Amino acid sequence: MANKPRQLQRGDTIGIVTLGSPLDASTINQGINTLRNMGFQVIVGDYVYAANGFQAAPPQQQAADLMSMFENTQVKLILPTRGGVGVASILPYLDFPLISKNPKLISGYSDITILLNVLYQYANLVTFHSLMLLDFKPGTPDYNYNQFFNATTRLTAPWPINNPAGVSLVSKVPGNVTGPIVGGNLTSFVGSLGTPYEIDTKGKILFLEDTHEPVNTIYRYLNHLKLAGKFDDCIGIMMGECTNCNPAYGKTYENVIDEFIVPLGKPLMTNLASGHGFYKAAVPFGVNVNMNTNNRTITVMEPTVIA
Repeated sequence: MANKPRQLQRGDTIGIVTLGSPLDASTINQGINTLRNMGFQVIVGDYVYAANGFQAAPPQQQAADLMSMFENTQVKLILPTRGGVGVASILPYLDFPLISKNPKLISGYSDITILLNVLYQYANLVTFHSLMLLDFKPGTPDYNYNQFFNATTRLTAPWPINNPAGVSLVSKVPGNVTGPIVGGNLTSFVGSLGTPYEIDTKGKILFLEDTHEPVNTIYRYLNHLKLAGKFDDCIGIMMGECTNCNPAYGKTYENVIDEFIVPLGKPLMTNLASGHGFYKAAVPFGVNVNMNTNNRTITVMEPTVIA
């Protein structure tokens, strides 16, 4: 059984880290103020405001910030400021046994998903494909907050992962499977292949989404995963949005799903509103989830946090 972090409660301390690309100080401060107005305490890592090209700080420093949050007994939730480039470069500097002994809530998407999956694989930690600091701002839909706080506070199960009203899940290949979900940002996982941090899909439901990639690139990445065997040993496939993924050669993202993913024959659900889009469903990694494409439901079968 995976290590489950303790539930988030008002008044808890949230540790802010920057693990990929830099984020402007005004956006960071806006997120911190929003969290404080919600009733949380906030502490900030040493390199949160750092800016050094496409990666905010050297990976050893970013990893040290993350480890300090796992070691800090006051911190309940670790919240990255954003994703961006370079998250995978911190992985060799993490102390996974220490993390395993100090389970904390950690949430994110985009390049942060390589970290979320590695923490599940190497530290057996339940992690959350959900909000980052930059999402705590005016205009964020209630749906996103409701999803985030439900996943990080709820002690009971089962509970459904529902799309927002008016946005339907789409069943493409019938099936009913139960297992942990892994995945997230497609680009990030292609980059992990052939490394010690390669995504483990055996017996898992594989969830994929992406943003700002032309459709021919999405096809190339999906084919790379196929050649690496990642669709062979997964038990089902869940496709999220591909935001701002422009058609190429007359093909759309939906065409690629229909012509490449559907023929794989695995139970397939599409159109999950999670990741880079306006609406962000919270998807836990490391707990059993039922995906029933016959009735278009996704159900978390066990609690994701403990008291």
